[in-house]
Amino acid sequence: MSTAFLADQAVAARIADWQRDLGAVRRLAPKTLEAYTRDLGQFIAFLATHTGGEVGLDTLRQLRAADIRAFLAFRRNAEVGSRSLARALSAIRGFFGFLEREGVLSSEALTTIRTPRQQRGLPRALTVVEARATIATTDELEDVPWVAARDMAVISLLYGAGLRISEALAITRTDLEAASLRVTGKGGRTRLVPLLAQVRQAIEAYLGLCPFHPGPDEPIFRGKKGGPLSPRLIQLRLEQLRSALGLPPSATPHALRHSFATHLLGRGGDLRMIQELLGHASLSTTQIYTAVDTDRLLEAYRSAHPRA
Repeated sequence: MSTAFLADQAVAARIADWQRDLGAVRRLAPKTLEAYTRDLGQFIAFLATHTGGEVGLDTLRQLRAADIRAFLAFRRNAEVGSRSLARALSAIRGFFGFLEREGVLSSEALTTIRTPRQQRGLPRALTVVEARATIATTDELEDVPWVAARDMAVISLLYGAGLRISEALAITRTDLEAASLRVTGKGGRTRLVPLLAQVRQAIEAYLGLCPFHPGPDEPIFRGKKGGPLSPRLIQLRLEQLRSALGLPPSATPHALRHSFATHLLGRGGDLRMIQELLGHASLSTTQIYTAVDTDRLLEAYRSAHPRA
């Protein structure tokens, strides 16, 4: 949301400085930067209405905890979830922290505001049988051989290497040169992921059939006109597979990544190892899979144990 006509020139300039700091210094992903900017814009818009005038530095200096709680209540009344509210609060805190570091102003208003509690959703993994069927059926839904091989290779990467769809579609020939696949993930972090023989074979089969020949540092996966492959096409292919195999709506490209982690953990995989393979910056993000595996274990126990 634009802050034009809602914030004075001084505040607008500080917002622009903060955005540059997030992008150039903290190196936030473009989508995260966009979300933070939108959240702060909504807060500035609320303050303009709440205080009855243009938001200036004096408005921010005089900010009270009650003003921030009013903003959170306003957003919650608009049916905004706890996760989005927590992100908005993080954006506001980040902006005020930046202003304090720059010596512009300091505010105590945020110190008493608690982050909204979130119900942490558990990833919905496919079963091993469902995951295998998804890959095996992929090439049966496409008549163009190289397109069928392409989709097979991408979906094999999602389940066989645990990649995000954006990571899979960004792979280049250079990334494939070593024994392990080089993957560039969120925040520009690079990691090495071992490639199963079946996954590498699927990629090589695609490269052998693909009519296009991108450069060594260009994405290998291409659309029918030769441009970079859109994630939407893989999402549509998964929709077809859900219909063909009778899979639940939760069977998405990202569910294959969840399945990779859950199945590894279920077979005795080390949590730290899985963290590295997934490219999670924090182990706490990976620990959610321990709850997934426990749920599956309890489900099996209840259905199979004679005393359950």
